[in-house]
Amino acid sequence: MNDLILPAERIVSKIILLIDEKVMLDIHLSELYGIETRVLKQAVRRNNERFPADFMFELTETEINLMVSHSVIPSRSHLGGAKPFAFTESGVAMLSSVLISKLAVEINIFIIRTFVSLRKLQSDFQELFDWKDKVENKLSEHAGQIIHVFELIEQLHSMSIRENEQKNRPRIGFKPTNE
Repeated sequence: MNDLILPAERIVSKIILLIDEKVMLDIHLSELYGIETRVLKQAVRRNNERFPADFMFELTETEINLMVSHSVIPSRSHLGGAKPFAFTESGVAMLSSVLISKLAVEINIFIIRTFVSLRKLQSDFQELFDWKDKVENKLSEHAGQIIHVFELIEQLHSMSIRENEQKNRPRIGFKPTNE
């Protein structure tokens, strides 16, 4: 089954951020596995002990409405009347033990690799954001110093203007005749 090509973009488009957790919905997973959603749900329900709350959870009405409003799913009817299951990375990994087929195992490998790649990408971006914050902090430190330098230059310029005004002002008082 090495000729199986599952582009990472296709998997990434199915991973959503829900309650600060990256998850995949049962409808999207069943699509990737090429099985009906009800078959996936049956397998999970038969092996419920393998899916604790940090592996898989059922969406609430509020979460479903949020997903429809954010166009994650086109409409509630897209779910077929059932509340979807949301699987975390660990839950997706566990699916390979309940969906017993070579295809399911290979697809799981692709999905897990995609999760790992996303985590690495997030880590790389975090390093970039941390560096950007350091640069901004340094710039703001230097900005204060630069403003202080400009203020000193302005004071020197003002003093120079006053000195020139003093030199060029008309003299008052006694003037000797030889001037």
